[in-house]
Amino acid sequence: MLPWVVRRTRLPLLSLRCVDCGSESATTGDGRFRVNANGKLLDVWLLVRCVSCDRTIKLTVHGRAPVSSFDPAELGGYHANDPELVASTLLDPLLARRNRFTLDWNGAWRLDTPSARLDEAWPVQVEVVFEDPVPVRPDWLIAQGLGLSRNEVLRRIKCDIPLRRTRIAGFTFILMTGD
Repeated sequence: MLPWVVRRTRLPLLSLRCVDCGSESATTGDGRFRVNANGKLLDVWLLVRCVSCDRTIKLTVHGRAPVSSFDPAELGGYHANDPELVASTLLDPLLARRNRFTLDWNGAWRLDTPSARLDEAWPVQVEVVFEDPVPVRPDWLIAQGLGLSRNEVLRRIKCDIPLRRTRIAGFTFILMTGD
């Protein structure tokens, strides 16, 4: 079985309308949190910037939450702007729904495939693993990984999932001979 891995190369852009310039893209840049205390309650925001006008936009992570409800390590990560916490917060689908944005993964991921010879044993089984929830169509991913056309992929691939439907989770497929 050949292992293929879909890896994130950078954080994805956010599809989010800017109130100043109307641009529809924002970035986390270096990834910063803002923590504001109001008595025994905390507000936590993830700061993002418009790619056109550089305006800062605050995405609500926690609003008016009691200090006692935070894990001390998590709270320390917010104060230290921990890059892993920034990534996990940005990739949280609840945050995206609550703040009304979607992730733009164009150019933010790559497919790592082993350099193995495919002419030795047929059929070839391949396992695709996603390190992050990158939405991609399996037919396009397989075509890119094998250097085939998408029509050729549909003809030569045996798979239990729909190849033309976007996925964010791993799957396996079998590559049949080309004759």
